[in-house]
Amino acid sequence: MTKPLFYGCGTALVTPFRDGLVDYEAYAALVDRQVAAGVNFLVALATTGETPTLTAEEKIRLLQITHEHSAGLPVLVGCGTNSVPGTLANMELLAPYGADAWLVVVPYYNKPTQEGMYRYFKAVAAASDKPIVLYNVPGRTGANMLAETCVRIARDIPSVIATKEASGNVQQVADILKDAPEGFSVISGDDDITLEIMEKGAVGVISVASNVDPARVSKMTSLALDGKWDEARAVDNALKPLYKACFIESSPIPAKAALSLMGLCSNEMRLPLVEASQSTVDLMAKLIQDV
Repeated sequence: MTKPLFYGCGTALVTPFRDGLVDYEAYAALVDRQVAAGVNFLVALATTGETPTLTAEEKIRLLQITHEHSAGLPVLVGCGTNSVPGTLANMELLAPYGADAWLVVVPYYNKPTQEGMYRYFKAVAAASDKPIVLYNVPGRTGANMLAETCVRIARDIPSVIATKEASGNVQQVADILKDAPEGFSVISGDDDITLEIMEKGAVGVISVASNVDPARVSKMTSLALDGKWDEARAVDNALKPLYKACFIESSPIPAKAALSLMGLCSNEMRLPLVEASQSTVDLMAKLIQDV
């Protein structure tokens, strides 16, 4: 079977800041570290990248760097907003700079109906010639895209090639996998249940934890894709404390704290996010001894 464009471990990259500005040098080094660790694809300008706080110029430069340092790995780019014009404006802004596909979140704040979601994704897909990955994360958007809506979109819109499913609902993921058309992929958006849903047929993860430990998250997904479930489970079990720690405060606060402890970037956020509490820093200090 032909491998999908996005499979295995894809890292949702953080955006380093220093003195209020994007630290492009640190970002390039973070991308290089991901590539060297063996990740399968890169995810730029998504939730973990604090993208809502970035200017248009910053988004362009970050995507340029991601593409330049990707070593040929596919680059999935977050562009979704809560309106069709807003999302299409991001696509137009970023299309020339190395996006292989778009990651489009269920519109947030509006709380659309299932029919509204369907029509939204149909309108967005019609305006682009690039593949689209849906992103369902009801904990942030306030609206859950049901399995039947996801499957309907997958069947009716050929350019929608996958969904990043971050509902935390294993049964919902199973229902998508059961009914999805051939060639449509499910990618985990929750580190802690990735292996569980890969056993049901998901093809990998868009990971926060792999910002901190890309080698082991990549190894776990690779073992799973090879059907080496016992070995994958051993790696996954070892990673579970890191998964939990990465979400002990709003992501990417804990992951960025860990990266700062490793000397890879400053522990600096953009408001409304703030730096990690001391208890989170202390927890990450214990965990990164294994990295």
